[in-house]
Formats: sequence, structure tokens, C-alpha cells
Amino acid sequence: MSVLVLGETDQTSLVSAEEVKTLGHKHDLTIPPSELQDWAVLLTGLNHCAKEVLAIPDYYPPVDTSLYLRTDIHHPSGDKETDYGGWATKATIKCTHPKSNELKGNTLAIKDAIAVAGIKCTNGIGGKVGEWIPKVDATLVTRILDAGGIILGKSACEAGCLVAVSDTSVTGNVHNPYAYGYSTGGSSSGSARLVATGQVDMAIGTDQGGSLRKPSANCGLVCIKPTWGLVPYTGCLSLEATLDHAGPIARTVQDCATVLEVIAGNDGMDDRQPYSWPQGHVKFGGELKKFLHSPSETPLKGVKVGILVEGFPSELTDSNVAAASRSAISKLAELGAEVKDISIPFYKDSGLIWMVGMAMPATTQSLLSNPSGRKQLLFSDRCGLSGATLTQETFDALGFGAQNVYLRGLFLQERFGSPLHARCTNLRRKLNDEYDNAFKDVDLLVMPTCIFPPGKIEPQGGASLGPLKMLSRTIGIPYNTAPFSSSGHPALNLPVGFVPAQDDKNVWLPTGLQIVGRKFEDLMVLKVAGSWEKANNWKTMRYGGD
Repeated sequence: MSVLVLGETDQTSLVSAEEVKTLGHKHDLTIPPSELQDWAVLLTGLNHCAKEVLAIPDYYPPVDTSLYLRTDIHHPSGDKETDYGGWATKATIKCTHPKSNELKGNTLAIKDAIAVAGIKCTNGIGGKVGEWIPKVDATLVTRILDAGGIILGKSACEAGCLVAVSDTSVTGNVHNPYAYGYSTGGSSSGSARLVATGQVDMAIGTDQGGSLRKPSANCGLVCIKPTWGLVPYTGCLSLEATLDHAGPIARTVQDCATVLEVIAGNDGMDDRQPYSWPQGHVKFGGELKKFLHSPSETPLKGVKVGILVEGFPSELTDSNVAAASRSAISKLAELGAEVKDISIPFYKDSGLIWMVGMAMPATTQSLLSNPSGRKQLLFSDRCGLSGATLTQETFDALGFGAQNVYLRGLFLQERFGSPLHARCTNLRRKLNDEYDNAFKDVDLLVMPTCIFPPGKIEPQGGASLGPLKMLSRTIGIPYNTAPFSSSGHPALNLPVGFVPAQDDKNVWLPTGLQIVGRKFEDLMVLKVAGSWEKANNWKTMRYGGD
């Protein structure tokens, strides 16, 4: 690294030879005494430069609050006002001069892990980090407002966006809209509940292991985790850059496609995105509407669908969920699709690789707010709330889900180090290549979104169970969702019926089919889901309970 500044500097920036010696010892280095003063001079210059940089005002995309009005911002309380846990913050946010009417009159909720200027963004956790108030709007927030959408507030999310059961958010438990006391799934728990109960027309969630698809499956909603990089993640709190996705949740495939059309496309800030895909490049909503208006009784003729054999693990899959998914797949065949089994044996290891591979980078990028090496919008004010390591106060405020990731990250870094992360990264590419090889034979892969229905939530909150019992409840939940967060293929949840809860056959809960496509063929996924939805009424379908 070249030295740009050397010489006289402010006395407050001086670094002593003793400080250099201490720095070296702290990191198990011995610096020759004859070199200590040289390093002191060099680091003094660097110290001065760092202070000069911090004196320059930060650079954020401006938010014109006279154009993007936000009023009646408040934090609801009680079951009724929060819609049984769905809302974190309520507000009315609209654009006074929208650029289009694509979402005119539609109401939306934004997950509480996404920046909306002037409104607290808890990320589902407490402490100082949970009190952060962004100065910017996420790109997708601006695009929604420019399209005429009306944002009614922030939806609750699970602690640190790292738990799949909906009783860990700092704002309280989020109840399943079909059965009070049962989980919506996580981490986009509030987004799913609010759409299902009609509080809003659509919502936005994020997804690094299934956080869009799991709640949608459990609440009878359509969502799409887009191809990685299709939707800008600018202004969303990152968990791990190679896993980060944001996407829409809605009651219909058409609504889902319309929102995707609005929010997709390069914004020039998120380095996850292809430069060749500007906003509006594909008219997802418009193209789907034209496709569904076709009078054909076999709209899926020529479409090849692969049933992923490993997506139905016999030792874990609820038999009623399997029956619902297989029935839904048979209906794809009735619409003209060619259906066949596809086996990807390595798929069974995908969850293991996702879990181990996420911990170290998620600890650094998310929990310590240090996504170095990235070209994107970063929140320097929020970074200052974390530090090089977590304080006891911050650690205690995280909840067991995020604490689990932090301790795993520290343990794996100390025990195995970067070779383990490198191995996981390479094995994720192997998984990706195996999926792509399967897509040479079929156009889509299908399997249950969640392999069993949601269970009950803990009335006093998941933390009351202790870490082992609380976290053990999530085993198997992301089995079919995490693999495609890892690979980045588009994956949609389609509600296909009801199944009984495993602990009470009188409680009926939604279940979903996951439809996965080739990268950047999100429109194909939407067309297949839309065709099924047009021909079937999932709410009349029940499986099991005899």
C-alpha cells in the first residue's frame, strides 16, 4: 500500500513507538525495536488521514420529504393495533407526484430490516442497534412510492432476521393469521401476516435462507425470492452479501409480479446487480397479465417440470404436506406441463453447507456491520453502534438466533479459519452447477416450500425457552428454502391447500409448493405459478386430518 501523506501533523494524531509495540503484541507480532519509530511515523500520518476523512460529511442518497411525504409515524401497542404482532411501526408514506400508476392505490408494508428515512429500523432486536433511525430510503422504497404505492409502515421481523419461528422479535410475537398461537414463520413474519389479514395489499421482505418463502407458505401467500441481484439490496440490512435477496409478498401471483416489475433492475449502487438489467427491463406484471389472458386450456404445454426427489426427505417431510405438493404438481401436468422426477444427490448436503458457510461472513458483515470489499451503500452511523467486537449489552440484546450466529462465527474462525469458509464457498458453486445441470433437462424444479406445517409459538417469547430448546424448533424448516438462497436461483412459494397442524388435527394451516427456475427466468416461474392459480382455488383443498 502506498503512503500518500507523511510529515507534520496535528499533535492529537501522534502515534508513539510504545503504541506500535502494544499493537503488535496484541496480535502476536514482534516488531524490531529499531523499526518501532519508523512505524510510529507512518501510522501517525495514517491516523491524521483517517481523522480528515471522518471530518468530511457522509454521502447518502437524498430524501425529499416534500415529495415523499411521511406522516402519522407511531409505534402501535396491543394485539389489535399491531394486528397481533404484524406491525412494528405505523405511518403513512406516499409520493406527491408519482412517476407511474403501476401501484396506484395499493398499500404496502416494508420489513423492519429495510431503511425508511426517519423511521426506526429495529431489525427485530433491542438495544442501541435496535434504536437506529436511517437517513435514507432503500431503493425499493423509492421505487414503490414513485409507482404510486402507499406505504403504511414497517412490518415486524424476527430477531436479527435469523430465526424461522415468529416469537423472537423485539416488538413481540407474530401470530399465524389462520391459527392464533401458531407461527407465521420467519424472519419476514410481520410482512406475511399483514398481507394475509388484509392490513395491506402487498409487502416487502428479505431472504437469506427462506425468510420470504417460509412465512408465505405458512400464511397462504405468494412470494418470489428473485434471482440474486435482480432487485437492488441498497438500503436493506445485509446478512451476508452472497445470500441477500429482497422481494414481494402478495395474495396473488399477478400482484407479486407487478411489485417485482416496479422494484427490479440495477440502481448503480448495489454491486450484486448486473449492469445490463435496468429498471423496467422485463415487464413482469404486464407480461404475466398477457400470458394469463390466453384462452388455452393447456397453457403449460412444452414446459418441463422436474420433481426434485431429494426435496421430499422421507424422514422429515409431513405426509400431508407431501400429498398437497404432489397433488399440486399433478395439476401442473393437467395444464400441459411435462413432469418427471429429477435427482440431485448432493442436494441433501446443501443445508449443511449453507449453515456452516454463513456464520463467519455473517458475523463480520451483519453483526459487526463491516462488509469490507463491497461497493454499496453503507450505514456509517449504524456501524458505530456495533464496534470491532460486540459489547455485552449488544450481545444480550440480539436474542438467541443472532447470538447463535455470532458465537458460531467466532468459534469457526478460531477453530478452522478462512479455509473452512473457502471450502463452503466452492461447494456452494458445486451445488449451483448441479442445479444448472438439472435445468438443462427441465425448465423448473418443484418441491414443498416447507416440509412440515408451522408449530406453536411460545406465549412468553422464544427467549423464555433457553437457547437449545428455542433454536432446536427450527431444525428442518429451511430444508428446501436455504439451498436456493445459496445458489441465487429464483424461487416462488405458491399456496396449494391446507394441512392439519402436527399437534392438533383440528387446526388447519396453509402449505405451499416451491417453484424454482433458471437464473433471470423469474418470468417463467411467475407464468407457471399464475397458470396454476388461475385454474385452481387452493383454499378449497385439504389434505389429511382423517
